[in-house]
Amino acid sequence: MASTHIHALLAPPSLQDAENKTLLELDATFPSYNDLRNSGNFQSVVDQAAARNAQLHETLDQSKSEIQLLIQNTRQAASQHLHTAQELSLLRHSISDELDDLSHQLLSSFRESDQQPTLLEDIESLHRSLKDLQHIKGYLQLIQHPLKLSQEATKAINDGSSALDAVPKYKQLQQFVNSVSDTCSQIQGTTPQQSLHLVTFLQSIREKTWHDIKSALTSILLNASEKLGWPQPIEYATCPSQDRRAFETAFLNLLNLQQIGEKLHPTTPSSRSEKDGLYPLQALIQPVALRFKYHFEGTRQTNRLDKPEWYFTHVLNIIHEHQQFMESVVQKLLAKSEYREFNAWREFTLLLFPLLSRKLRRTIPTLVTHPSLLAHTIYQALVFDNAVREEGFELSGTSASVKETSEQKWEGISEVILGTTEWFNAWMEGERKFAMDQYMEIITSPDAWLIADENDNEDLDEDAPHIDRELKPTISARRVKALVEQVTDRYSPLPQFAQRTKFLITVQLPLLESYHARISASLDAFETLSSTFMRAVPGSLGASGHEGGSSSDPRRLTSGVEGVMRLCKALLSSRYIGAAMEGWGEELFFLELWAEINRKSALRVKAETTATLPDPKKKSDEGELPEGTIFEELVTQYAALSTRADDLIIQSVCSEVEVGLKTHFNSGGSTQNTPDPASFSEQHASDLSVSATLLPPIALLSSHLTFLQSTLPSLTVTSLYRKIASRLSNHILQREITYRGRTRLTPAQGKVIQAEAELWVETCKFALSKGASINVVRAEVPWRKLTEAARIVGSEGDVWKKICEATLGGVNDEDWEQVIVDVVGVSELTREEVGQVLRTRVDFEH
Repeated sequence: MASTHIHALLAPPSLQDAENKTLLELDATFPSYNDLRNSGNFQSVVDQAAARNAQLHETLDQSKSEIQLLIQNTRQAASQHLHTAQELSLLRHSISDELDDLSHQLLSSFRESDQQPTLLEDIESLHRSLKDLQHIKGYLQLIQHPLKLSQEATKAINDGSSALDAVPKYKQLQQFVNSVSDTCSQIQGTTPQQSLHLVTFLQSIREKTWHDIKSALTSILLNASEKLGWPQPIEYATCPSQDRRAFETAFLNLLNLQQIGEKLHPTTPSSRSEKDGLYPLQALIQPVALRFKYHFEGTRQTNRLDKPEWYFTHVLNIIHEHQQFMESVVQKLLAKSEYREFNAWREFTLLLFPLLSRKLRRTIPTLVTHPSLLAHTIYQALVFDNAVREEGFELSGTSASVKETSEQKWEGISEVILGTTEWFNAWMEGERKFAMDQYMEIITSPDAWLIADENDNEDLDEDAPHIDRELKPTISARRVKALVEQVTDRYSPLPQFAQRTKFLITVQLPLLESYHARISASLDAFETLSSTFMRAVPGSLGASGHEGGSSSDPRRLTSGVEGVMRLCKALLSSRYIGAAMEGWGEELFFLELWAEINRKSALRVKAETTATLPDPKKKSDEGELPEGTIFEELVTQYAALSTRADDLIIQSVCSEVEVGLKTHFNSGGSTQNTPDPASFSEQHASDLSVSATLLPPIALLSSHLTFLQSTLPSLTVTSLYRKIASRLSNHILQREITYRGRTRLTPAQGKVIQAEAELWVETCKFALSKGASINVVRAEVPWRKLTEAARIVGSEGDVWKKICEATLGGVNDEDWEQVIVDVVGVSELTREEVGQVLRTRVDFEH
């Protein structure tokens, strides 16, 4: 109760309130004066009020006495409560201090090295440990069951029971693992890491259990096979019958286990490992693998990096030695099972390949820095692949074959190396450097540009029947051809066309391109020297048969037979390689490669970016063969090089002879007497003497023709001779007869010109008669115009008149031609040309 309320209660009553209350009550009882006068209750009301007043006074007195007593008691209680409150306040402060101390004590003290963990921390740590132990307990309880099933399966094997008896326990184990895996996959979003570890562990238990079951049956089969003499070749018919029965039983038990395993563990072809296969054959491979490791993966002398053929031959011998056992014994056992479609020997061979692939994967990284050893290993791998294929191995009838793709081909052990881009590129780069080194050695050899002897081409028909036997190449051309063929032999066994194409473009074509550029540079040097006589250009064909031949007189490098000989070397080299490429292009290997390049877009892109390959065209029909050959572009370039050499030979010979004739023409040699030219032709002496100035050009032409017919093939000599003789014939005809100017010929001078023309023909016949390269009778054909003109200007008497009358008279062309043939012996000039020749005589009458 508030103190103000207490004071209000202790205050004396208000007289004004009492009067107001009394007035209100009287007004309510006696509303009017008449009610007061007529009513007899007024006195009673007064008496009641007096009695009530007395009663109230008594009550007031009593209340006052009780109030005093209450106030006194209240003061005592208030004093006691105040004292108690003070004590409680002190107690509160004391408790607050204690709480502060306790709260400080509960704070973490691990940061201070000199204090121990608090009780609260210990309790929290214990709670966490308890929670972890509960999780661990749950995991252990979850793992206990599969471990128990695995132990029961293993116990069944160790107790001597059949391993197949452990399969039911394994099935229970697999069902449990699958259920846990499915459950974990559902809650993997909340605890993915825990679910992953648990499933992995349970799967490892399942796999180990299956491996133990399989190992038990494998051991039984190995023990039985050892009694038969495995892994040595087995004479099965001579083995004891009980040993054979034990072997067959163990073999079939493993097949049954594999059949059960395939149902329990369905797999896809993509998940197959190279070691997977038929269980019994996997077991039989184990002792073979141990021997392989002993000999080729240990420290024995048989483990040599430079002798890969040893372990390839070892495996090849195993394949061959056990073929009869696989085909006669194991194949019959497979026929009794669901694996009757398998080929036992092929499956056994397939399971031997991992021995080699593992060996190659371990050794090739160390061979990358040794190109020769790497190339040798790859070559031996390719040889091994070819040998296995020749034995009849293929993937059909093995566990590696896919039914949907029955045409799947075995890539070979070499694919382990060739299928790795880094190793393949390292090998190809080594081959490229080796080939280029060989090429540089060939063209820098002192005898590189010597023309090979005829004896060197005796076996040409066997090695290269497409090359003309009369074509004598230079030594460098023959060696370059052999080098290119060697490169073909190196990469022709490659199994994939993409690898062959890359090798062709990177290694082989650059050899042919370089040799083409070398010959072209030699012709450039010849043209430069023949036009300037200023310096010797590096790269020319040397006089002694090698490049860089020098001479104090630059004219000697391009003049005479020595100069033509350089051109013949370029001609023979280019034509020999061109003929070789024509033959290569017709070989089956290059035909297949070119067809594949045209068929596949990826290979076409590579070919299109290579200038020395023809432009490949996509064929709408895959069976349609592409046009041309793979060397068609290079053959064209070498043919152009040969044509260029032909032209230079013709130009060189004709230019030299024409230069020699300048002296003869300028000195008026046809009007002077010369010694008898019997020195040029003992059988064809002339009664007339010719000018001495004519002998040097005739001797020069004779030496050139003699050299050409002894060096070049007959067809080439024929072509060159016709072009050379035609040009010289026209040149002499124009200078001595047709375009003499105003000087006219006398009959005596005509006789001299006739003798000179006959001498040219006889000289050519004599030079060409030393060999069988050309028909001597036809040697005079290019000279017929000159011979005809010379005989006309040298004619006399009736012959001269007949020619003039027939040419200028009214005789028709046919009769005129017959007259010319009858009189002159040849008719190559036209009627107008004969008329022009006649006008060169002084005795010609218009």
